[in-house]
Amino acid sequence: MRALLSVYDKTGLVELGQALTELGIEIIASGGTSHALDEAGIAHSSVEQVTLAPEMLGGRVKTLHPNIHGAILADRSNPEHMQDLENRNIDPIDLVFCNLYPFGDSPSIEMIDVGGPTMVRAAAKNHSSVGVIVSPKDYDSIIQELKSSGSLSDSKRLELARKAFAHTASYDAQIVQWFDSKLQKDNELPPSLHLSLEKVQDLRYGENPHQIGARYRKDTSKGFWDSAVQHWGIELSYLNLFDGEAAWRLVHELGDSPTAAVIKHANPSGVAIDNDISVAYQKAFDADPISAFGGIVALNRPVDEQLAQKIVANPKADVLMAPSFSQTALEILEAKRKNMRILSLEPPGVEGLDLRKVDGGYLVQYSDTFISRRPNWKVAGNFEPSEQQWLDLEMAWIVCGYVKSNAIILVKDGNSVGIGAGQPSRLDSAKIAVEKAGEKSKGSVAASDAFFPFRDGLDSLANSGVKAVIQPGGSMRDKEVIAAADEHEIAMVLTSERHFRH
Repeated sequence: MRALLSVYDKTGLVELGQALTELGIEIIASGGTSHALDEAGIAHSSVEQVTLAPEMLGGRVKTLHPNIHGAILADRSNPEHMQDLENRNIDPIDLVFCNLYPFGDSPSIEMIDVGGPTMVRAAAKNHSSVGVIVSPKDYDSIIQELKSSGSLSDSKRLELARKAFAHTASYDAQIVQWFDSKLQKDNELPPSLHLSLEKVQDLRYGENPHQIGARYRKDTSKGFWDSAVQHWGIELSYLNLFDGEAAWRLVHELGDSPTAAVIKHANPSGVAIDNDISVAYQKAFDADPISAFGGIVALNRPVDEQLAQKIVANPKADVLMAPSFSQTALEILEAKRKNMRILSLEPPGVEGLDLRKVDGGYLVQYSDTFISRRPNWKVAGNFEPSEQQWLDLEMAWIVCGYVKSNAIILVKDGNSVGIGAGQPSRLDSAKIAVEKAGEKSKGSVAASDAFFPFRDGLDSLANSGVKAVIQPGGSMRDKEVIAAADEHEIAMVLTSERHFRH
């Protein structure tokens, strides 16, 4: 039996070489792999000794030779293939250990591997005769099977071939994305998308218990979910991650002050900013205590003993997310909330493309961002917001972007007091927000994720006591709506930027 070793990731290489030698398997190695085996004193033949041709073009050509690829591709059950090998004095290669340059770590022309993917694909194509191993994580199981059976089973070779093609597909996808980054123009999406996703987490279930769910990630990137430490609690479900994504991004979108958000079905039920994270949490919870039950709580500050005591005094949340927890806080939470998932996480990264499935394909867009900020906003009408109203309008505008459309948000003194979400009519969303707020709507500010098509929504907010409104503008009836704001003596701010979220 012969094995070809040509690996960029040399984790476990020496132990592998020793194990293959003990099994009496002849080793062939290329380039840096051969050098590493030499240093370890492991007997092998170099690729040059097999091909009788030295490397050329600075190593670009070394394994691309019939003595290598004929030995890999020959179908052992085909007499003509075996005769070809005999005629050329080529001995078959039975195992190929090969992994590729980490292109995503340092993309460049020189990091585009040619010989490696060719060998991997050749061995995977001929998996009925050849075992191909692309991950050091598989070395131990391969050696154990060779020791116990003397060869790899058909099922093992099939499994390895699948991994091999996934490896080269991921590699090619990284290269295409690199070319896209060099060619892409502003406000343009690439002509094709090549996603390589690796399953990293089986979930308790999907959106409903009868659905299977899992989390996948791009092979070359890690997000804040990969940093998550679950201290205890039952396994996470699809909706825990879906809602948690919205919660964690929202509390980090709202700036550097201590911020708390409670999310239910991907909509905020309460959001608050305060100098004290414990106060912010309580305000966010009190904004809608009924909806907060079974929701997601996200905090952008560590949880200490005082905050933990407040959390356990309130009805249970399903998930609690924070940067960290003191030991005392963990002890309090574990004693009172054993079924609540407690997660420590790093801050979120920048969002990229947003994909949604449609029949036969996907809708693709860049993820929504808040491009327009206060210096670009325009005060319409005759009334200017106070400084506190400006602060509340900024908060309301950002929270509004995280609420399902149509969205109306009421904020007062850094605290959401009423949220109307997901209604076909903007007027209905305004009525829900006002009803949620009750007396707290007096003196509050409001945000609308899109323009008011009629003045009725604004009238509803103004009649409840709202004193300033922020909205994109752009309606055919903007003049009527602005006139209504002046009539009610409330400030009107236009952002010229819509934030629908469906």
